[in-house]
Amino acid sequence: MKTYNNLYRELCSEENLFLAYRKARKGKSKKKSVLEFEKNLDYELRTLREELLSKTYMPKPLKRFIVRDPKTRTIHASAFRDRIVHHLIIFIIRPIFERIFIYDSFASRIGKGTHSAIKRFDYFKRKVSRNGKCVKNSRNNNSVEGYVLKADIKHYFDTIDHRILIDMIREKIKDEELIWLIKKVLENFDSSVIGKGMPLGNYTSQFFANVYLNKIDYFVKHELRAKYYLRYVDDFVILHRSKKRLEYFRKEIESFLKGLKIELHPDKTNISPLQKGTQFLGYRIFYHHKLLRKRNLYKFRKNLDKRLELLKEGMIDKTNILESLQGWFGYAQWANTFKLRENILREINSVKN
Repeated sequence: MKTYNNLYRELCSEENLFLAYRKARKGKSKKKSVLEFEKNLDYELRTLREELLSKTYMPKPLKRFIVRDPKTRTIHASAFRDRIVHHLIIFIIRPIFERIFIYDSFASRIGKGTHSAIKRFDYFKRKVSRNGKCVKNSRNNNSVEGYVLKADIKHYFDTIDHRILIDMIREKIKDEELIWLIKKVLENFDSSVIGKGMPLGNYTSQFFANVYLNKIDYFVKHELRAKYYLRYVDDFVILHRSKKRLEYFRKEIESFLKGLKIELHPDKTNISPLQKGTQFLGYRIFYHHKLLRKRNLYKFRKNLDKRLELLKEGMIDKTNILESLQGWFGYAQWANTFKLRENILREINSVKN
């Protein structure tokens, strides 16, 4: 197995530091923390580089806040200078680990993402059902053959073991200076259990989540030989024609995860027929169509009603409300929502202001 040394000096180069700064400010150039940093940009970057080279760098405490989108989550935000360091780390180690990640890992990777994962699921369901072959005495054309194991890791980000993660990283990276910096980032989190957990919101957390679960990817694909497997962060699915085979897969995965000190979520892990539809990445996926999750629709409708009231009162204009819908429409267009989107646009245009 190829390993990598002498990466830290490359990480600390002026060129890479400036590149990481540019990536960290992307989409955040008007934020106060970024503007403050840029007042003395040369000094700030030079100081940060000196701290990294002398190994006196200390990340600042994370800012904690709550997000309800729609479920309640605790997000931790890093200081802008620390986000630069996060980008530096990932910039150096991403190419190394991308070579060993499986094709069907879709989160936080260039050229992947939610929609690619949904397309892959569609491909798998066609293969497993033999292009939509229906079960005997089927009532409709969505009553196709096959089953899906839908699984979720219980409290995943809170339970990642730092020692296990560092050992995984050391399998590829032998530069102890870089390992020192990674440890600094991991330890900068007020976890309920020392040596466990990563903060939601850190750029590094997203990447390290893939490194940690790469072990389960290899186990499922190469040892269990599950052909139709895909993962998005800690959510994964396996499709198969046999329910018994999926039950065996689940049992073996539960046993394997004990070695990683994580476990499947008992309430969010189940085996169900493909014909009943699969809840995955914000959609309920059937063979011939997709629906949006009800709670996502409810939240959207609630926010839209508020904006329509503002529109009627003249506090915002139609351009404002249409711009705010672009992101949601981008999500909704992957489901069978053409009439819904048309009705929403009609409702907006009918408002006189």
